[in-house]
Amino acid sequence: MDILLLIGIAIVVGLIGGKIGNRLKSPAVVGYILTGLILGPSILGVFQLDLLGRMAAISDLALGLIAFVIGSHLPLGLLRKMGGRVVTITVVQLFGAFIVVALGVYLLTYELYLALIFGALATATAPAGTVVVLQEYKAKGTLTDMLLAVVGLDDALAIVVYGFAAALAKLFIVGKSGISFHSTVAGLLTEIGGALLLGAVLGIVLAYLARIMRGKGELLALSLGVIFTCVGVANSLHLSLILANMTLGMVVASAFPRASRRTLDVIEGITPPVYVVFFVTAGAYLQLGLLPQMGLLGLIYILCRVAGKMSGAYLGASISKAPSTIRKYLGFGLLSQAGVAIGLAILVGREFGDLGEAGHHLAVLTINTIAATTIIFEIIGPIATKLAIAKAGEVGKEER
Repeated sequence: MDILLLIGIAIVVGLIGGKIGNRLKSPAVVGYILTGLILGPSILGVFQLDLLGRMAAISDLALGLIAFVIGSHLPLGLLRKMGGRVVTITVVQLFGAFIVVALGVYLLTYELYLALIFGALATATAPAGTVVVLQEYKAKGTLTDMLLAVVGLDDALAIVVYGFAAALAKLFIVGKSGISFHSTVAGLLTEIGGALLLGAVLGIVLAYLARIMRGKGELLALSLGVIFTCVGVANSLHLSLILANMTLGMVVASAFPRASRRTLDVIEGITPPVYVVFFVTAGAYLQLGLLPQMGLLGLIYILCRVAGKMSGAYLGASISKAPSTIRKYLGFGLLSQAGVAIGLAILVGREFGDLGEAGHHLAVLTINTIAATTIIFEIIGPIATKLAIAKAGEVGKEER
């Protein structure tokens, strides 16, 4: 199938699926994902995995746009206003998921290396589903601001947690000769620092040039060019494209608020078709055949991750004395899990696959379990986010 035909089908059929999802009182993103699942190899087979692999650039672009939108809604002034609250909540909910999942997996398997890896993977929250739901319902308020901040920071910290967990897991599998904490820490600091620096530099460039661009078309071309550049450089240097683009948006919003508003207006005008293709493609990747392989480990992972995220968000909000709406409902917006978790699961396969029988077992179990549970989280995550903003009274438009 021609790649442009694939994109066209994804947009048209995905939009129809989104409207059906709205009719069923679900966010449109759930309709997009289910449409992709139906069109994918699991059911109709219209989209095959080898063809979907050619859509990687669009997926990266979508993640870059989503991260930029998150950053644009989080100027440094707003983060200062939130104070240490956002950091406290992010860290507590992240370690809540890590501890509860790690404990659950350990009690099931009595293997510490398995518990460490699954605990680390549980920390990641997919920002895409959450952000698109917030945009769809034009959500505004304290809960919405906190959700944007937490999902933006969450993946960066999840990568750090995974780095340390993977190093410890290797220690338990192959002994001290297989681990270097110095190189692990240096690699993590380089990845995070590099992403922050890249986003900051390109943010200054975009903000400066945006002030001299008069027409919307020129501003759109400039904004997309800078975001494309940020995604491409991040991928080339193996940096976090989510963290880099979020920093890009934050710098523009903080230093040049007027330019940020103009830039965000033109960017949000072209994001809907990109988001549709992204989620339809994500749905097509989901394979129903993996669900039976999930087994008891997958069920434990799902239940413990939900419990860890929900309790961690509540505890973090309570410690930081956050408003009641954040304490009650923030956890519902943190359940989506996709790109980063799957990427880390693939990384587990690369790093542990050759480390003997235990490493190979860990690699296979991780990839299959995360791929299977992603099906569940990608469906319940957006629905739970919609429930949270509705309960908090932050839905900004009538449901259609």
